[in-house]
Amino acid sequence: MPGRPIVILGVFVADTAYRAARQPRMGETILGTSFALGPGGKGSNQAVAAGRLGADVTFLTRLGVDPFADMARQTWSQAGVKSAVIDTPESYTGAAYIFIEETSGNNAIIVSPGAAMLISPADIEANAGLIRAAGVFVTQLEQPIEAALWALEIARGAGVTTILNPAPAAKLPDRIYTLCDYVTPNETEAEELTGIKVSSIDDARRAADSLLEKGVGAVIVTLGEKGALLHTADRSEHVAAVAAGPVIETTGAGDAFNGGLAAALSRGIEPVQAVRFACAVAGISVTRPGTAPSMPTLQEVEALLARG
Repeated sequence: MPGRPIVILGVFVADTAYRAARQPRMGETILGTSFALGPGGKGSNQAVAAGRLGADVTFLTRLGVDPFADMARQTWSQAGVKSAVIDTPESYTGAAYIFIEETSGNNAIIVSPGAAMLISPADIEANAGLIRAAGVFVTQLEQPIEAALWALEIARGAGVTTILNPAPAAKLPDRIYTLCDYVTPNETEAEELTGIKVSSIDDARRAADSLLEKGVGAVIVTLGEKGALLHTADRSEHVAAVAAGPVIETTGAGDAFNGGLAAALSRGIEPVQAVRFACAVAGISVTRPGTAPSMPTLQEVEALLARG
C-alpha cells in the first residue's frame, strides 16, 4: 500500500565516486582503486528510497538539459518516482565529487548543484498545489534555503506532515523550525544547529532539546552505527541500528533513512516504529555500493525487520 502522497523538494546530481587509500594532498596526484558514475543528490536519493519502498512520491527540482538530466529521469522512472522538473537550459545538471576511503567506506563529498541552485520561491509557488495535496513533504538544504522555507510554509499551511533534513549543515532562519514536524540531523548537523557537540546519546538529547525550544515538533538525530534518537516534548526513544551485513559504503545512508522515514509516516506508522523502519532501510543501504542503486525494496526491509 503506497500510503499518502509524498512530495520531496531537492537536488539531483550525478555522483562521480572515487575509491582510494586516502585523499590526495594539495598539488598531489595519487592512483585510485575504482571509479563509478551514478545518480545522487540528497533529495533525489530520498525520493528513490521512498519510491523503491512502494511510496507514491513526486520529486520537485530543476535540471539542465544534458546527459546527466537524462540519467536523472531514467533513475526516477526505474524507482517509480514521479517528477516535477523545471528544465533549465541556461545552467547544468548538478554533479558531485565523492572520495571513498578504501579501508573504512567513509566518504568526503563536494557538491555542485548547478541548475538546482536556481530553484526559487516562484518555482515553489508554481507547484503549490502539488505540495498542498501531499501527506508528507520533505526537503533538505542543497537548494536555496528561501525555496525550502516557502515550500515548508505552504505544506504547514495545508496540514501536511513536514520533514526537514538539515543537510548539508547550514545556519538557518529561526522561523524555519516552527514549520517542521520533524527535523533529522546527524551528529555533525545537530552540533552545527545547536552548538552542542554530539558524542553520546545524552548529548543528542541535549541538542534535541535545544531544537525543540526553537519550535520543532520532533527531532530525530541519526547516530550512524548507534541508530537514531527520536526526541519530543514528552518522549525520548533511542532506536538501535538495524544491521544487515558488513558495511561496504556509508554514502547515502542518511538519504536512505529519510526516504524510509517519509515512506513509513506516509503509511501511518507511528513515529518510533517509523524510525526503526528507517534504520532498517539505512542498514541495508550501507551493505551495497553506490547511492540510489543501494536503496532496498519494501520486501527486503520487512524481511530484515521480521528476522529481528
